[in-house]
Amino acid sequence: MIHYEELHHIGINVTDLEKAKHFYSTILCLQEIERPNFDFEGAWYAIGQQQLHLLVRPDSQTIRSDKSLNSREGHFALRVKDYEQTLHWLQQNHVEVLEKPNSMSGFAQIFCADPDGNLIELHVEQKDLQRS
Repeated sequence: MIHYEELHHIGINVTDLEKAKHFYSTILCLQEIERPNFDFEGAWYAIGQQQLHLLVRPDSQTIRSDKSLNSREGHFALRVKDYEQTLHWLQQNHVEVLEKPNSMSGFAQIFCADPDGNLIELHVEQKDLQRS
């Protein structure tokens, strides 16, 4: 049997480090952290006690061949503090979103994608959703 402590990190492929860093640093407001000096480009971000690792492969194709927003495709999810504020921020920064405030999952969800099409879910508990 395996006993887990926590999820440590998620690693995703990106093709253009500068575009990806702009998205994750400026649009998603994640904090970049120090990364070992690997022999390939990338960036690491702190998300609470977990991390997101960007792995640059210029010839990479993400796990999604269809880059349209679809909540049923592989993605990672980040819990946010405020649904409306997050939605407004993304829209203000011209990020395409798919809203699912009444999802059967129990989460009020916003889906978006990074420049390479990696799908990201941002959510709050539905009970914490305060719509204006």
